[in-house]
Order: sequence, then structure tokens, then C-alpha cells
Amino acid sequence: MTHKKTIINTLLVAALFGGMSAAQAADVPAGTKLADVQQLVKGNGSEPATLDPHKTEGTVESNILRDLFEGLVSSGPKGETLPGVAESWETKDNKHFVFHLRKDAKWSNGDPVTAHDFEFAFKRAVDPKTASPYSWYMEIPTIVNATEIIAGKKPSDTLGVKAVDDYTFEVQLEKAVPYFVSMLSHTTTYPVPKKVIEKFGDKWTQPGNMVSNGAYQLKDWVVNERVDVERNPNYWNNAKTVINKVTYLPIQSTNAELNRYLAGEVDLTYNMPIERFKQMKKELPKEVQVSGYVGTYYYQYNFKHKPFDDVRVRTALSYAIDRNVIADKVMGKGETPGYTLVPDFVDGFKPVAPAWSKLTQAERDAKAKELLTEAGFGPGKPLKFELLYNTDDNHKKVAVAVASMWKKLGVQVSLVNQEWKTYLETKKQGDFDVGRAGWIADYNEASSMLDLMQTTHGNNDGKYSNPEFDKLMSESRNQVDSDARNKLYVQAEDILAKDMPIAPIYQYVTSRMVKPYVGGYPANPLDNLYSKDMYIIAH
Repeated sequence: MTHKKTIINTLLVAALFGGMSAAQAADVPAGTKLADVQQLVKGNGSEPATLDPHKTEGTVESNILRDLFEGLVSSGPKGETLPGVAESWETKDNKHFVFHLRKDAKWSNGDPVTAHDFEFAFKRAVDPKTASPYSWYMEIPTIVNATEIIAGKKPSDTLGVKAVDDYTFEVQLEKAVPYFVSMLSHTTTYPVPKKVIEKFGDKWTQPGNMVSNGAYQLKDWVVNERVDVERNPNYWNNAKTVINKVTYLPIQSTNAELNRYLAGEVDLTYNMPIERFKQMKKELPKEVQVSGYVGTYYYQYNFKHKPFDDVRVRTALSYAIDRNVIADKVMGKGETPGYTLVPDFVDGFKPVAPAWSKLTQAERDAKAKELLTEAGFGPGKPLKFELLYNTDDNHKKVAVAVASMWKKLGVQVSLVNQEWKTYLETKKQGDFDVGRAGWIADYNEASSMLDLMQTTHGNNDGKYSNPEFDKLMSESRNQVDSDARNKLYVQAEDILAKDMPIAPIYQYVTSRMVKPYVGGYPANPLDNLYSKDMYIIAH
């Protein structure tokens, strides 16, 4: 992990010296013999809900979009900010940012990528007509008028972004946000082709219609079978791309995925089945890749469903989860118990564990029983509810384990699993009691986790709302100094520890199988993988 003020210093260097000198690309060591066939097959968890950058909200979709599109900047192997379509940028006050676009950036149809494309894309992302589940992402850094536009109070063309000319793009923020540039590697900030969208409407993302600006272009999409992307010859850095074709397989079962990996049908898995992790570590230690990840796995309470509007019920259920058992016994791949929303692995901030985390599990269980009794539940009136999770072997194991822990309190839980698309819609509609959730930081800063609990956040599916918490997060965006910002983050976590809108369970790690012939695989703290940075070694 880099030291405390990495993000701020990176942006100051960029401001002073006009950005970074070179973008990441496949860095093949001298003497490496490459395979004749440069094709990569990736397991990808589930069928993507969409491939429209402004309508996605999950890692399944983002994994593909990072190959198809490129934003102003991209994310490096260590989570650092690298040039993308913008070859340089500057700011004097961390409020007004000027991006200078490379003149050789092109769409897959050969048209130039211009500042007008970014202006169109940013405005489309906040336009209520787009119904982007990530429109809030433009609001978080306080882009001028983003909040009012999303609320329908101002037209989208009043957003604080502007194409000064074809290759100069300006963004105006309401507050000084020193980590703003690092946010721009996210899919919501990708450019999209206006002419193509106007021509095809919602069908613009289909094979044959889609035009993209990344290292790859969409070749084929067979629902529930695969998504194929192939090299984009018009990509500005195509000369340094090595892999010609990437296939994404929507394999929901981690066991099925591992079996296909062992059979040689998959080069890089999406995840690993818990029960076979130790076996793989023993049999294929060099192919098991585990690294730290800026993310937290948690259960989310729905404040609109009684009795989850009662803090005593939420706290009791949270206390009763034995996080050591979940992290060590159920998962066992290097995960650590989670007591805060922000994980320890985030850059520049160390969350303070809440007081209740110091209690023994027996003490927590006793307190949990007291709280449920106070809330009116007991042997004669047991608490009954549904626990929602998306279809996945590992999610099921956690749900079964937690349900058994709650059963000791006399709580009766019904497990409900749904396919990824249905699960997302169910949560969005608020049609759940308690739901599995996980949040991976969109950029390597504590606010990317904490913002999730703000009243207006688009992924606050539990509808938690605390004005004091909202105020702290708003104030944090006025603090250029990281120490001053971190003090506010500590206060924000204190509020979450008292209100318990979620039950943090464990801190993520990325664990997957990677074939030894896949070169250029990075251990990225945000798990932002780009196929253009990889290559297949002769084997």
C-alpha cells in the first residue's frame, strides 16, 4: 500500500507537469516467446445486465466495458492514475480542471474521439431520462449543477462541463476535490458515441451496432453463453496491444468455473469456490492469485420494511454474526473480519474499529438477545424475515452460516436467491427485508465507500438517511488536506456504528486462478484489469 497522500500528490504532479508521460500497455519482457494464438478466455460470474456505460452498476459489466471503452484516464497496476484519452491535465485550485485530449484517439468506426463526446457523455449520465443507476457518481465530486439536474430541477445542458474545442475538455466543480481525476477511470465517465445512440436507441450496444473507443470492439454477444470482443485497429495505442480476442463467460457457479479452468477452457477465473481453495493452493500454488481489494461484504437492512426501522433489531442481528467464523472458516481465502464500511486496505485512511468489535462473540450474542427482547421479539413472537442474495455458491454459504447464527437468537430466516439482473432490480425496487451486498471502491479513497450511505446515493437501496452523516460527507469535500478529511471520515464511521444501517461482515480479497502463460496479470487494489495490458506466453 502506498503512503498517506498518494492521491493528492499524484494529482499535484499531474497539474504541475501536465499529466503522466505514458499510458499502461502490454509490457512484454525481452526474450519472451509469445503464443501464436493471442486469445484470452475469462470467467465473468454472471450474464451482464447491459453494456451501456451509463446504465451499468456491477463488476460483471465493468470488466467488459474496460476493454471496450476508455475514459479520460485509466487505472494502473497499483491503482495509480494513468493517461487515457486525456494525455495531460491541469488544475490550480482542484475545482477547475482542464483536460487535453490526444489527437490520435478514434472510435472503432474511425471517427475521432473529441471533447464533445465527453461533454455529451457526462450530460447523458446525469440526465434523468437516461435513468443511470450511477448518476450520483457525477454528483459526488460536486460537478456544477449535477445535483439539481439529477433531481429534475435543471436541464442537463447546464452541467459544469464544456468542450472548449475538439481536444480541450473542462470540468468545473463546486468544491475543491483533490482526488477528482482518480475518479475518472470509472465506466460512468466513459465517452459514448452520440450519432450511434441517436440512430439505434437502446439497441446501440448490440453487436454490429456498437461503436466504442477502447482497445477492443464488440464482436459477438450470445446471452447466457459468452461475450466476445476483438482488437480495435483504430485504438490509438493498438500497436502495443498484444491479445487479439477476449471471451467473457457468464459462469455463475464457482465450482463449474473452476472445472472449466482445470479442463483448459478458461484462462482466468472470476472467483474461486471456497471449499476448493486449500486444495488449489496445495496442487497449483503458482496459479492461485490472491491480493488485497478495496471492498467490503455486508448485509443491508431495508428501512422501509418493519422492524428494520428499529435500530435495536438491526444492531442485534449485526452483533450475532460471528465474523471470525465467516472470514476464517466459511471463506478462508485471506479475508479479514469486517466491522466498518471502509476496509483497512483503502489508500490513506485507517478506519477505527467500533467499540462493539472488542466484545467477545458470547458477549455480543447476549447483548443481541437483550435488544431483540426490548424490541418485542422472543419465543412467543419470533422475528421472521427473508434474506436476499444473488445466485452464487459462495454467497449461499455465507447466507446459510449467518442464518444459523441468527437461529440461536430464535430468529427465523428464509433464504431467497435470485439471478443477477433480477436481484439488482429487486433491490432497486426496495422489495427485500435484508439483502446481501458488497461494495468495491470506484476509486482508491475512503469517500468511495462512505458515500454509499448518503441519503441521495443511487445505491443506497436500504434507504438509510441521517442528516448528520450527510453533512459530514459534504464537509469532507471541502477538505483538501487528507488529515482533516480523515477526521470527518472517522466521525462518519462512528455514526454508522451507532445507526447500524448495514452489517459489515468481511473485507474482500481478490482470489482467482490464473494460467501461468497469462503474462501481465496485475494485482490491482481495485481489480481494474485491462486485457490490453496482458499477453499469452507460448506454452
